[in-house]
Amino acid sequence: MKDITKYVGLDVSKDNIAVAVADDGRGQPRFVGMFPHTVESVRNMVTQLAEDGVRLEFCYEAGPTGYGLYRLLRAMDLPCTVVAPSLIPVRQGDRVKTDRRDALRLAQLFRAGELVPVFVPSEDNESLRDLVRAREDVIEDRLRARHRLSKFLLRHDRRPKSRLLPWGSMHRRWLDGLKWEDRREQVVFQEYLHHLDEIGGRLSRLDAAIHLEATESERAPVIRALQTLRGVAEVIATSLVAEVGEFSRFRNPAQLMAYAGLVPREYSSGSSRKQGGITKCGNAHLRRVLGEAAWSYRYKPAVKRAIKKRQEGQSPQIQDMAWRAQDRLHRKYVRMVSRGKQHNVAVTAVARELLGFVWAIACKVESEMAFTKAM
Repeated sequence: MKDITKYVGLDVSKDNIAVAVADDGRGQPRFVGMFPHTVESVRNMVTQLAEDGVRLEFCYEAGPTGYGLYRLLRAMDLPCTVVAPSLIPVRQGDRVKTDRRDALRLAQLFRAGELVPVFVPSEDNESLRDLVRAREDVIEDRLRARHRLSKFLLRHDRRPKSRLLPWGSMHRRWLDGLKWEDRREQVVFQEYLHHLDEIGGRLSRLDAAIHLEATESERAPVIRALQTLRGVAEVIATSLVAEVGEFSRFRNPAQLMAYAGLVPREYSSGSSRKQGGITKCGNAHLRRVLGEAAWSYRYKPAVKRAIKKRQEGQSPQIQDMAWRAQDRLHRKYVRMVSRGKQHNVAVTAVARELLGFVWAIACKVESEMAFTKAM
């Protein structure tokens, strides 16, 4: 008997799952029903759809409900694909959106092979990703808290008599010495300052947790190797590993650059070919940390102090790749700026090429880890 495949589209929300099925062939998909978003209900749904000689393939959009449903279906030995919502084809003029229609559309497009899957991280990788993104949230909170306090001081014309490094130790000493005649203003100032201290405590605890992952986790060898690169210290190296997962899943660095949204847009037709800014169609967290690291390549190549310490214990091949990255990326930055390119444009180009060196180093370490594990 020939195997038959049924393509199941799931429109997943917090409480319910809308289920539609598209059979092999070109027939219209059919709506099965709404099921509660619980483990028991999902098992019942699978039992209801299962038939002898029929293979079920499931898909649903990536969203705030996470990957729990994917892992549940995989534990039941059922194939499941999590698709990118932004890359789902949309019909021109379709202005009606319901859970039922979304499920039917997913099933139909899944059968046609028109959906783009996303990378589903392992549970360990996802927890590491949550950790580094929590730190990003704290950095944003600190920026907002500093802005509130600085604007409060500006409104009341409170400025240091001499020029101080903003938010440095001397600036903090000046803040601690401020006094307010109005008790209400004193309360406001103390609350703003206390809020900054609380955020500082959260940041310290998260940095300690990231340090533990960077030194003792299963992915620690990759994180340590990436720190040989200029601008890639512990936090950025851990963020790169958390956001990408397995670097070797990309066949070449160009694929990883596209994943980060760092490749140029293109508008070509006939004999004309035009390229624009980067696509920004990819992992925004990965793109941000790469841009942050890329600014370091404005300076002449050198291996001093912090970089030298981070390179201790690494193989000569990895150290050589890190040095070639410094030389090549600095020359690229200088060449682009000298031709009149804006600094931000040059740094973005450097970030794209930096990702190629990140890929090369990470893949080398991953292959060594796999070989050691196989021994």
